[in-house]
Amino acid sequence: MEYHNAVLLRETVDGLAIKPDGVYVDVTFGGGGHSREILNRLGPNGKLYAFDQDTDALANAIDDERFTLINENFRHIKRFLKFYGVREVDGVLADFGVSSHQFDVAERGFSTRFEADLDMRMNQDNVLSAYEVINDYEEEQLKQVFLQYGELRQAPAMARVIVEEREHTDIKTSAQLKIVLKRFLNHRKENKVLAQIYQAIRIEVNQEIEALKELLIQIPEILKVGGRLSFISYHSLEDRLVKRFIRNGLFEGEPERDMFGNFEVPLKKVGGLIVPSPDEIKRNNRARSAKLRIAEKL
Repeated sequence: MEYHNAVLLRETVDGLAIKPDGVYVDVTFGGGGHSREILNRLGPNGKLYAFDQDTDALANAIDDERFTLINENFRHIKRFLKFYGVREVDGVLADFGVSSHQFDVAERGFSTRFEADLDMRMNQDNVLSAYEVINDYEEEQLKQVFLQYGELRQAPAMARVIVEEREHTDIKTSAQLKIVLKRFLNHRKENKVLAQIYQAIRIEVNQEIEALKELLIQIPEILKVGGRLSFISYHSLEDRLVKRFIRNGLFEGEPERDMFGNFEVPLKKVGGLIVPSPDEIKRNNRARSAKLRIAEKL
């Protein structure tokens, strides 16, 4: 079983405008597809650092003296690059999707296809898992998770049902969770609603939105002038954050303008939104919601 098929492989690496002697970072190493393509385009003096918080990804480490794999969350990018003596880089690549490996290993609990313990941790050393979210969160917290990260209109009722059920017994598995939420799983839309529920829980467990914000804030500090970011998002929450940060350097509101109505931003977008071709989606259905945005440091 292949660990992960890299999405928008050529387009994402093209977006970095690789310099043979440059220094690059792949913050979502996974199966290493994007990293291998970057190394193919680097010269002997180039350097690639990669991050992945999932220890399963360490088995895919590339035997290349130009390559260093860091088993950490990308939210710590600046600190760990500094540890390796790197203060500025020529480009940062990210593919924020869950890897095929994480979806396909049943016991990880990421997929709606399998019965498994409620887990969903990308870093298996983390204390917080899907079990704690479902069984320990207050009703209001659960409602906000489903609303914000799953964009589920029935979030208040879902949270209430979960809280009522766990008064009798712990909800330990995905099968139990489906039974508890059965009334919300309309037959025609069952898979879609389940996917939204799982997405919401997964984002909360892994603090994905907070980690993305922390990464984006550090990008202007570590990119050289003319350096590129090439980021793939899979849902609107991520894509909006990336798009807004590229546009005005903020996640909310508008930047301060000078007396002439102008404002300075650290990045400028390069090209427009890129999505997978029909052929790529046919080969890899998990690519269907991918959105690639590229930007350059001013």
